[in-house]
Amino acid sequence: MKSWFNIFNEVSVNPIVRSRVVNIMKCHLIKKETDMTLALTPLSASFGAEVDSIDLSRPLSSAEVGIVDEAMARYGVLVFRSQRLTPHDQLRFAQYFGNLDLGFKKASRSPNRLGQEHVLDISNVDESGNVAARSHRKIIGNLANQLWHSDSSFQNPPARYSMLHAVELPPSGGETEFADVCEAYDCLSETMKQQLQGLHAEHWALHSRFLLGDTDYTEEQRLAIPPVSWPVVREHPISRRKLLFIGAHASHIEELSIAEGRLMLMDLLEHATQPRFVYRHSWKPGDVVMWDNRSTLHRGRPFNLSVRRELRRTTTLEESAPYARQST
Repeated sequence: MKSWFNIFNEVSVNPIVRSRVVNIMKCHLIKKETDMTLALTPLSASFGAEVDSIDLSRPLSSAEVGIVDEAMARYGVLVFRSQRLTPHDQLRFAQYFGNLDLGFKKASRSPNRLGQEHVLDISNVDESGNVAARSHRKIIGNLANQLWHSDSSFQNPPARYSMLHAVELPPSGGETEFADVCEAYDCLSETMKQQLQGLHAEHWALHSRFLLGDTDYTEEQRLAIPPVSWPVVREHPISRRKLLFIGAHASHIEELSIAEGRLMLMDLLEHATQPRFVYRHSWKPGDVVMWDNRSTLHRGRPFNLSVRRELRRTTTLEESAPYARQST
């Protein structure tokens, strides 16, 4: 019997046909466990869904974890509304989906005010709990998040899922956008798909920071996360869809000159982040957004940095990443 992912991959890219498959899969997910309901409302024609009737502050059954995992493989982005999570609750939820990732914190060595090392403080709040001054490194972090990227693409293994919980929000701005890099690959010309075969991009943790002029790092920090090389086109390990593995951490393409490779990466990023591939999330307090870093890119949008904004992120690692090779 064919899996739902294989059926989905065989249907037309016509949004009407695809929406019918989405509805079939929605019923399939709900019926997997008779004593629970996981209602999914698609957020766009190609990816993303809002989840109803699940409380992430309580322990989940193995069946519930399996259903969330399956929905992630299909939708790439899941939105859970009205969640009240302590850092401990958020940590427990993340641990259902793999080993936890510190990501850029391994290089920045920034202090943690939340009491849980793997619950990352995505905020403009300093160590004392006040809104950070414009010269504070927390502000650089907020600005760097506005670049399109995949979390921890600069390491092996890279990130699998990220989960971001909204605690306190400004009255406007600060949305998060997600781009569907599977759909973006599907919509490339056949000529471009051929050109991308066999190409590898080097990803480095500090490349995106250097783009913003944030270069004040010790030699130890610069060496904390060595560069890693990834195929520009990867295959998702569950859905088996091809995807563009690009973003702000990708510094150059190894098989091309620096100039030619960077222009290609910029063109691919411009293609992948067209509005037709993007879901824009407007945050509400208590939202938890969970995304697959393999099948999506994301970026934050600007907000008034003098107004308190506090979100908390947990991230899990891929179980294995056979396509990586260490850069030299």
